[in-house]
Amino acid sequence: MPAAVLALAWSSVAGAQVAATRDYLARMDTDGNGRVSLAEYQAWMGYAFAQMDRNRDDRLTADELPGGRGREVSLAEHRQRLAEAFRRQDSNRDGVLDARELAAPPQ
Repeated sequence: MPAAVLALAWSSVAGAQVAATRDYLARMDTDGNGRVSLAEYQAWMGYAFAQMDRNRDDRLTADELPGGRGREVSLAEHRQRLAEAFRRQDSNRDGVLDARELAAPPQ
């Protein structure tokens, strides 16, 4: 494949990734400042916990977990794990995630 075709293909993929990342950022960024705070990240990433917590006791018990088994997880534990993931993604350590940091592979 000629180099020009490869370059064009790569720029299309890179452009699609940026557009998708910006869309993702826009959905997470509830205050519209172009960055995602820890609270916004936890709210967005915590949606599955809320959906699985059928009795709304802020704990996922085995019967609420996929497959009906596993170790109980509290909302506080879940939010702590999300905070740790957020800190790993925040490569410049400014306390917020921008589009570049959101697009980076998880650390």
